[in-house]
Amino acid sequence: MDTPEPLIDNFGRQVTYVRVSVTDRCDFRCVYCMSEEMTFLPKSEVLSLEELEVLVRNLVACGVTKVRLTGGEPLVRPGVVGLVQKIRTLPGLRELCMTTNGGRLQDLAEPLKKAGLDRLNVSLDSLDEGRFHELTRTGRLGKVLAGINAAQNAGFEHTKLNAVVMRGRNDDEILPLVEYALAQDLDLSFIEEMPLGVITEHDRGEAFFSSDEIRTVIRSQYVLESAADATGGPSRYYRVPGYDSRIGFISPHSHNFCGDCNRVRVTTEGQLLLCLGNEHSVDLRAVLRQGSQESASVDARVQQALRDSMAIKPEKHHFNLDDEPQILRFMSVTGG
Repeated sequence: MDTPEPLIDNFGRQVTYVRVSVTDRCDFRCVYCMSEEMTFLPKSEVLSLEELEVLVRNLVACGVTKVRLTGGEPLVRPGVVGLVQKIRTLPGLRELCMTTNGGRLQDLAEPLKKAGLDRLNVSLDSLDEGRFHELTRTGRLGKVLAGINAAQNAGFEHTKLNAVVMRGRNDDEILPLVEYALAQDLDLSFIEEMPLGVITEHDRGEAFFSSDEIRTVIRSQYVLESAADATGGPSRYYRVPGYDSRIGFISPHSHNFCGDCNRVRVTTEGQLLLCLGNEHSVDLRAVLRQGSQESASVDARVQQALRDSMAIKPEKHHFNLDDEPQILRFMSVTGG
């Protein structure tokens, strides 16, 4: 069998990294990610675990080497540990990761590690119980911290915390989060809030806190040395001398990272998103469900759709905090 062509867009960038949303549902309601009252997709519109496995199999066949399972919250999806186990056996896959809110890790960290998951990202925007509950609306900080401990006990290395910093909400926790990450030997990425989905809980423009401002705060107490580490994602990493932890910054507004973009996303209903900040997409669910269901036929259709999609991958995104969001889908559907 011929080796499929790699996925290379019109700007010469090869896609080697895919983020796959396995569900739009979540047991948290983070203020920057979704509304407090959400209407989730009906089951018929969500890709089955078998369909997710087929898509990932063909993405890997076309040169994708890193897969990240996301949501919503991936650990609320029944069968996700089995999905991890099946994906991990794919030849050519170098790294299988997951982004989680951590609320269910205490029970699932060890099964995930045994299933073959390589690495975890855990969202953590506050170390104050009351504020954490305010930002997540339903989350409990103690459960998340216990989940992080369980991940370390299960043998996960380079577990990374993701923190979205908002002015006037949690910008005073930048240094405590760095201190916690360094003490626990965790990596940490600070993320500028992205204007995905219409929210009314706060004004994104007023709450915006740039990566440059965050670095200034950190440098008031720590030395940051630029690190050459690359994880295939958009983070730019620094190290604090004397520690193994990496401090990263994801800056879609202030430092556009599109020039070397190697990523695509698959939403929970099977839309292949060619860019986080644009609506360019391909309906892979339709490709999966139409025509012969013989494995070779499905694989051929999916791989052709993936190759064709490269023609519409845009050069870059444009986020403007002063305007109404142009991307109406929430991050929970996008696959954050």
